[in-house]
Formats: sequence, C-alpha cells, structure tokens
Amino acid sequence: MTDTLIVFASKVLFVIAALFPILNPPGHAPLFLSLTVHNTPEERAILARKVGIYSFMLLLPSMFIGSYVLRIFDITLPFVQVGGGILVAIAAWEMLADKHGPSPEEQAEPHQLDQNALSQRAFYPITFPITVGPGSITVAITVGASMQGKGLESFTLLPLASFVAVSLIAYSLYWSYRYADRLLRLLGPNGTMVFLRLSAFILMCLGVQIFWEGLTQLILQFTSAHFDIVVRMK
Repeated sequence: MTDTLIVFASKVLFVIAALFPILNPPGHAPLFLSLTVHNTPEERAILARKVGIYSFMLLLPSMFIGSYVLRIFDITLPFVQVGGGILVAIAAWEMLADKHGPSPEEQAEPHQLDQNALSQRAFYPITFPITVGPGSITVAITVGASMQGKGLESFTLLPLASFVAVSLIAYSLYWSYRYADRLLRLLGPNGTMVFLRLSAFILMCLGVQIFWEGLTQLILQFTSAHFDIVVRMK
C-alpha cells in the first residue's frame, strides 16, 4: 500500500512538474486581464471557471490520445506549433489593433455578454491557444507517452494520478485568473493602457517564437530528407 501511494504521488508530481512551468498560471494572469478588460468582474469569474474546465478538457485527453489523433491525421508536432503560433499572433494583433483601448467609461460600464458568447470567448482565444497552446499540448502528449506502467498500474494508478495532477493545474489556472482583476484596479486607466500594449506585444513575440520553432523543425526535416535522397542517388 505504501509503495502504491509513493508511486501515485511521484506520478502526480511528475505531471505537475512538467506542465505547470509551461502553463504558468500566475504568468498568464496578466494576459487574461488584457483579453477581458471590457468584461465585468462577474463575467471574468465565469470566464476563469470556464477556462479552468476547458484547460482540463484539453490537457487530459492530449496526454492519453493526443499522439494517436495526430497519427490518424498524419500531423506532426511541428505543424501544431506552426498553426498554434499563427493563432497566438493573430490574437495579439487584434489586441494591438485596438487603437483607443478601454476608456474609463468602458471600464466603469463594461458591456454584457450572454452565456454562449462567454463560452466561445473562454475557449478561443483565452483557453486555446493562449493558455493551453501548442507548447503545453506537446508537453502533455510527451508526458502521456512516458506514463507507462505494468499490469493494472497502467489502467488504474496512472490515469488516476494524471486526473488528479491535471485537476490541480486547472484549478490553479482558475484561481490565478479569478483574482487577477485585483491587479487591474491597482493600475488605473493609464496604467491599464500601458499594461495592455505590453501584454499584447509579449503575446505577439510568443506567437512568433512558437511559429518559428515549428517552422525550424519542418525545415530541418525537409533538408534532412532531401539530403538522404541525394546521398541515395549518388
């Protein structure tokens, strides 16, 4: 029994140690604020809860079936990075294209959104690709592939440990986003304007970086395959 608990705890910590740094819930909280500056505190609370749920729904299946899904459609991880990087960059560009930003009146009286609109916005772009992007999905797929056991352990202990670990990570995302609006009150209108521009620029840089990493891998794969063909012809 003790050995089982030790294995269970080690697997939970392994998943958290792999996913938490790349998801970085406290670090993503400012980006969440930037994307929800026009929403009311009540709507931010709803969005934070939905982002936590959607993140869980993306990460856990990615760990167990992500590699099989990519294999079915013959998609490699570099293509996921390229596509995800483009989506992140587009979301950042939309933030930068908001020339006027939120006025004090807009902050005082945010416009209301219905539940369907909140759900759609919570999934895209807040959950995917900003919170759970190509990088975190790649890590989740890799972690799932490495979570191997013997006998019943692979069917009971490992899935349970993964469920617990991803649940804790999703809750940390919810908690970080739920109370991120306190930062907005401290910034004020002018500070919020500067904050939005910096967050959008950082997000744009992240999107370009993700895109470039995927493109670099594709170029290396192409040149390597081309080199092998040339060698064989000789």
